[in-house]
Amino acid sequence: MDAQISEPVAVLSRTDCIQVHGREFFVKRDDLIDPLLSGNKARKLYRLMQAESGQYKAITSYGGTQSNAMLSIAALCHQKGWQFHYTSKPVPDYLRRNPTGNLKMALELGMQLHEVAHDEYNDAVLALKSIRDASTLFVPQGGADPIAQQGIEQLAEEIRQWRQANGIERLYVVTPSGTGTTACYLAIALADAEVLTTPAVGEKDYLLTQMRCLGEVPANLNILDNSKKHHFAKPYRELLATYQELISAGIEFDLIYGALMWHTLFQHIDRFEGTILYVHSGGLIGNETMLARYRHKRMLNSPGNYSSLSSDHA
Repeated sequence: MDAQISEPVAVLSRTDCIQVHGREFFVKRDDLIDPLLSGNKARKLYRLMQAESGQYKAITSYGGTQSNAMLSIAALCHQKGWQFHYTSKPVPDYLRRNPTGNLKMALELGMQLHEVAHDEYNDAVLALKSIRDASTLFVPQGGADPIAQQGIEQLAEEIRQWRQANGIERLYVVTPSGTGTTACYLAIALADAEVLTTPAVGEKDYLLTQMRCLGEVPANLNILDNSKKHHFAKPYRELLATYQELISAGIEFDLIYGALMWHTLFQHIDRFEGTILYVHSGGLIGNETMLARYRHKRMLNSPGNYSSLSSDHA
């Protein structure tokens, strides 16, 4: 897929309904906001999307080489005419020879990738944070920054309007967490709802540490544990099966954050008597790379048949 930029669009999304596990769920379709600036990244970057092109000359950030935030920032910088410098640990040789997924598209959009050795990575990140150039904006990994709050508050307002229009009394809002930025700010903005999340990176203590960098963790934020430990971005048969089940219900979610959040939610679903609204966090372009990994593990036999699951485990 060649990188194409659509004209800037309003950050608004519709709400759909699906039936899964014999229960009705509503899905806030943030994945449909824009082909590249979608999901929670569109919300986190909302303030920058409204900025004048002349406000900055460059954005710097860091993280993994298949990061959803990386691609969204690359798309934003392409729209604004800003440079985008991204620091990562060394790219695997096979990926450098044949870029795929988010990395391929981000490079096509003009991202300048700076690889540093594993033992130099933390120092390189600290150096990025210390830049004092008004024309260059530093965006933390995953967009975990107070600059994200404005867009997430707009999301909360859309949810409030939808809730009021449908006469919903008890509401649970579900979103997966990397840094926990979206979940934390949503819980602050939706004090009369309960926000459910699960850590996709690290465990609960790590997630809480990340959230506390933004402020006090709200009491209406509930972090759900999965019965099985899942390592970040590693293929798991049960997550692929959840992904397949959701596609059959009518909506595709990403295989890293979305599949894990739904798999965890299903384990706790009997606890929540009320309306459940899942906020789709986008990231679907990354499924190309993850599905290739599932095929490599012989857990997915056919490129176009997601139901061809083997009994092998990752």
